[in-house]
Amino acid sequence: MLVTVVGVVGFLQASGVCAQEREEQGKLIGKVSVVGNLILMELDEGALGKENLFDLGGHSLRFTPTRQGYRVENLPLEWDADFGQKITEPHVALHNFSFPFSGKNWDAFTVGVTGSIRFGEPENPPSSGMGPGPAPRDPGGVSIGRFDALSEAAGNLVNTVPAICVFFKPRMSGDRYVKELADRVVVTWDVTEPYGNIQDFTWTRTINRFQAVLHKDGAIDMSYDQLAAKDAIIGVYPVISAEAEKPLSTLSAAKHASSAGAHLDVQKLKLSVVGGVLLKVTFETAGPVLPAGDAGVAGIAYRVSFCSHAPAPESAGAAAHADAVWTIRGFAPRNRGNGTATRYVAFGEGVSRAVQTSGNTISMGGILPPPLRGAKQIYVSADASAAGLEEPVAQISAKAVALGGTRNPEVDLSSLKPQDGAFKVVYEAFHYYALPSPRDMSCTVVKGLGDKFDFLAYYSDFRVDNQEAGTPSNGPLGAVGGAVTGIGAKQHGLESYCTPGRFQWGFVQPVYAGSNQMQERSPADAPVGTDHDITFYQKQLAEISADGKMPPYMYAMSQIAHEMGHRWAAFVSAKVGEVTIPLGPVHWARGLQARVAFPYRRPTEASIMGGGVWQDNFDGTYTQLDDDYYVPATGWSYLDLYLMGLISSAEVPDFFILRNLVPANKDANGHPIFKADRTKLTIQDVIAAEGPRLPGVDKSQREFNTGIAIMVQHGDKPNAELIERAEGIRKQWMDYFAITTGHRASMTANPR
Repeated sequence: MLVTVVGVVGFLQASGVCAQEREEQGKLIGKVSVVGNLILMELDEGALGKENLFDLGGHSLRFTPTRQGYRVENLPLEWDADFGQKITEPHVALHNFSFPFSGKNWDAFTVGVTGSIRFGEPENPPSSGMGPGPAPRDPGGVSIGRFDALSEAAGNLVNTVPAICVFFKPRMSGDRYVKELADRVVVTWDVTEPYGNIQDFTWTRTINRFQAVLHKDGAIDMSYDQLAAKDAIIGVYPVISAEAEKPLSTLSAAKHASSAGAHLDVQKLKLSVVGGVLLKVTFETAGPVLPAGDAGVAGIAYRVSFCSHAPAPESAGAAAHADAVWTIRGFAPRNRGNGTATRYVAFGEGVSRAVQTSGNTISMGGILPPPLRGAKQIYVSADASAAGLEEPVAQISAKAVALGGTRNPEVDLSSLKPQDGAFKVVYEAFHYYALPSPRDMSCTVVKGLGDKFDFLAYYSDFRVDNQEAGTPSNGPLGAVGGAVTGIGAKQHGLESYCTPGRFQWGFVQPVYAGSNQMQERSPADAPVGTDHDITFYQKQLAEISADGKMPPYMYAMSQIAHEMGHRWAAFVSAKVGEVTIPLGPVHWARGLQARVAFPYRRPTEASIMGGGVWQDNFDGTYTQLDDDYYVPATGWSYLDLYLMGLISSAEVPDFFILRNLVPANKDANGHPIFKADRTKLTIQDVIAAEGPRLPGVDKSQREFNTGIAIMVQHGDKPNAELIERAEGIRKQWMDYFAITTGHRASMTANPR
């Protein structure tokens, strides 16, 4: 998986009192030293905030409705052991009464297996993200984006759809039960966290039993019998009426855009409070705002900065000096910038991803960011920027805004009492440590040890706020010997990663030592999973190994090889005649013929970056001999090796891409067969679209160095398990790279 520059713009990272957008300069977040062949990073105190782990086991919560909202009480466990009927579909119809919630009486609702109840359909269902790994949207209940941190997602759910989060944790699976009585309906979950996969934290099922009781009078009980999981969102989310919007302040622009266009000529910034909970920000421009789908949307941005204190005159309005920043950014997915794909997305701490446009206005809204909660007055500034320009084309300088009539809906549920007041919306996010900034991590390493690493991989003895054990990746695409061109991605932002030019790519967050992918092998008693789980290949891989065992750290090799492979792939297109065909845009398309040149373990492998190995049956059908998933670990395709600068264009055999795939059958060995439209491709078609890969094969970099960093919290020492597993991955990574490049390049992992 990959996090592109567009994908991380606007997210916030704590920085003492204030915050920075992740596109800004990285900073030091700890101190580094060398332990054996590993980099040890001891984080500064509070660098990743604090954990807030689930603390309601053996308790019940009661939400009692009043005219002003819900009063909340923490009670001893009340548990109905008679679960009722097991349901296999999310839809539940009520027959004995209608449940009053969010200003309506409901005769039906949906129950998500991931621990929530939804009333009605969501207007703006969040994207599930992209990349390998499971991220299906729960057909019942609520859902969030694949990479959304629970600490932020809890606030982003406000005003999206009427919902109750009983113990909402993405990727859970298991059973749901419903029992309707005359005056209440009981919903019970008996579910497990995901297990066995490369993205999981356990090899076996876990027990998670919790229950919700919806009473005829609108009261809600949530009870927690047994919970292995420690992170989730719990709360009550009625939709707040737009009629409850009250204006706070209107700020006028100090500088107007000229040639950038009337849609960026910000005239006013209007702030209002919706229902005493949401802060709404509206930009009013001189001309109509470009609608989503317009090609001109890509790259433009509207940004508002908040600070709890008056900024210095010379930096007034600068986002770098703000406590929080909300950004609306327009973008088009890579290789799909055809106008119809463009859209707006809002980023920032507490802000909802949804963006509204109407005539000359564009708006976003969310929960007041944590650094500003409790403040009676804040300072607000705003700007707008055009695509490709660093300086804003329109600005509103910082002005004081009095906050009134707002109440923070995020609470400590375990300590609430009815006398604490009524809440229109109320929730708590239970989560692990905050996600670090990849720029902060690279700056900490490079400033401490020097610019001697092409790649950086991080491992830790603590978990971060991500539902998956793996990590995305990004980097400035540095290089030894000059920037690489002809691969569909350009070098950028070296200084923000604190590299003079060498550092190329790295993990976005640390991988937890207790996760499946940091373990040498699966336990002997681990259940056999699907063909996307390493246990499925236990017998096959053991039979072809010299020692009769599964090769070590197979999951870890899948992760590090795939992520570091994003340094070169998969961003290119092919130009066939006058038609440009994207081969990605981030991972090779499923139908791309991407046979591995130097297999890692199995005789037939598809690229670690996606694609497949396809057999042409010469009757309009094609058999998939290996799929596009990166488990078990595989090697690099000929196209990958060309983009890496390790083989010449003449060494890349002709290949093809299959489109409009339609399942047809399976062969005698269980391989799926598809009908498809076949387009022949050559490496010259790629060169026609992207230009030649430079430096060429005769001058390309052949010696690489990876920094394997282990991370601990302030004052902690790395435990033996973390050191042993990181060292095992380090050794295996060097072997993997030599094998899969055909020994045409070498990888060291030397911190000195």
